[in-house]
Amino acid sequence: MTTVGVLAYLVLGSFPDREAEARHAATTPVATNQVRTTTTTGTPSAPATPSATGTPKPKPSAGGKTSAARPSATATSRPPRKSSTTPSSAGRIRPNSTYTGVATAYEAADGNGACLFGPSDDLMIAAMNTTDYETSRACGAYVLVRAGNGKSITVRITNECPLPCAPGQLDLSQQAFAKLADLKVGRIPITWQLLSPSTTDTVSIRYKTGSSPHWCGIQAIGHRNPVARLEVRAGGGWRQLPRTEYNYFISADGSGCGGSIRVTDIYGEQLALTGIALRPNVVQPTGVQFARH
Repeated sequence: MTTVGVLAYLVLGSFPDREAEARHAATTPVATNQVRTTTTTGTPSAPATPSATGTPKPKPSAGGKTSAARPSATATSRPPRKSSTTPSSAGRIRPNSTYTGVATAYEAADGNGACLFGPSDDLMIAAMNTTDYETSRACGAYVLVRAGNGKSITVRITNECPLPCAPGQLDLSQQAFAKLADLKVGRIPITWQLLSPSTTDTVSIRYKTGSSPHWCGIQAIGHRNPVARLEVRAGGGWRQLPRTEYNYFISADGSGCGGSIRVTDIYGEQLALTGIALRPNVVQPTGVQFARH
């Protein structure tokens, strides 16, 4: 019996301590590559006194000719989805959210900017900070800006304000800033929120200079609500095109260039457009517009 007990002890002692291993696994932290994301459903705020005033990006050339002729196209819109406080198509700038920051001012000249909309007759415009610009997703958005003194102004986003413009900051045209405060003040605290305004404009489409059946850039202009995506009809289905920071959607291989186009706003409403000719640098009105929210 003594011999058997000794042998059993030696055999059991040759296995690892499973309970000890289990305790070790339970207490050893596991390394993860967690990426911190920024939520926009609240009220992101910008520092009250950034280190420098915002300066918009150098104004790129739009070079667009406006065509008065409408395309022989039919444009159909689907009924808009019910709006919510956080539409799935919205980016950082969401409806029914208030954003806090500062307003600065810049010389807007003819109103053209990083969004490449071209010259603007209405200089109630602004440059959005790079973070909220979000690779041109903010282009064409209308925002209501309120100053601490009770004054307010509605501006359209046509430009980008790079660093040191902070999240929440708007660089207003001098004309717009003057509606809120004396230009000599330089910067003022503000709050702002997205609007879906009344408008008589309709959506237009413009192909970028150099577009052809082998490569094209497509831009939507005059939209009431921010554009979430643009698709072209190709290969029997709809193909979503990637968006650039200069506000064109690119078909690098030419697929869909000159064909049907579908534009979706942040509320999920879609406008299906046909008969848009592949005419570079020409603004082609469609006669349709997104619904007001």
